[in-house]
Amino acid sequence: MKQSSLYQEFLAEREEILKHKWLESERLGYDIGFEKALLDWIRKHRENWRAARRQQLGITGHTSAPFMSAPASDKTPGQS
Repeated sequence: MKQSSLYQEFLAEREEILKHKWLESERLGYDIGFEKALLDWIRKHRENWRAARRQQLGITGHTSAPFMSAPASDKTPGQS
């Protein structure tokens, strides 16, 4: 059975998060856990990873797919 492209992107992103978890856990000397790794990877790497992934897959422009959406702003509405 062929898996959807959305699921394939989820798996690819999850793999990157797991790699980040392993690297950070090794660097710090203890298991940082998936949630901390996820939040750290999102903050530090997701935007660039997705841009590289779009280029690798030959996707041009923005797509409406949730896995390729633009990152949310770090600012709360009303902040300058």
